[in-house]
Amino acid sequence: MKLILIGLASYLLGAIPFGLLIARSRGIDIRQHGSGNIGATNVLRVLGKPLGIFTFILDALKGFGPVFLAMRLVPGQAEAAGLTAGIAAILGHSFPIYLGGKGGKGVATSAGVLIGLAWQAALIGVAVWGAVFFLSRYVSLASILAAAAIPAVSWILYYPEKLATPIALTLLGLLIILRHRSNLQRLLKGTENRFVKKGKT
Repeated sequence: MKLILIGLASYLLGAIPFGLLIARSRGIDIRQHGSGNIGATNVLRVLGKPLGIFTFILDALKGFGPVFLAMRLVPGQAEAAGLTAGIAAILGHSFPIYLGGKGGKGVATSAGVLIGLAWQAALIGVAVWGAVFFLSRYVSLASILAAAAIPAVSWILYYPEKLATPIALTLLGLLIILRHRSNLQRLLKGTENRFVKKGKT
C-alpha cells in the first residue's frame, strides 16, 4: 500500500507542468511557440536562459524530491520505493493528467531521479551530455546519447548487487529515446535546431 501511495503522489507531482506555468506567468502559452514542448529547452529558447534554467531546476526537483523522500519513508524497501517514486514522477512529467497526457520529454526529471537514486550513473550521464552538446550544440543529440549511456553504465556499476535499478534505468532510457523520435528524424534530415552562440552562424 505504501508503494502505491508513493507512486500516485509522485505521479501527481511529476505531472505539474512547470514550464507551461512559468510561460503563462509571462503571458504566453509555451505550447504555441518554438517546438511546442513544455520542457526546459523550449522555455529557454522562447523566454531566455534564466527562465529556462529555472524550469530545468523545478523539473529536476520533481524527480529528485519524490525519490529522496520515498527512500527515507520506507527504509526497509529503499530501492523499491525510490524506483517507484522515480518512475512515477517521470511518467507524470511525460504524460501529465492535467494536460491530457501531452507532457515533456523527461530529461530534466530523469536527471533529478538519477541524482537521488544512482548518483554515480548521473555523473556519467552529465559528462556524456556535456561532451556531446559541447561538440555538436544539439540538445536533443546530447540527451539521446546520455539516455543510451546511463543504462549501460548502470549495469556495470550496480549489477549483480542490484538488479531492479539497472532494469529500470534501461527502460527509462528507452522511454527518453522514444520521446525524442521527432528529434531523431530531424537530426537525420539535417533540420534539427542547434544552440549557436550569439555572433556565430
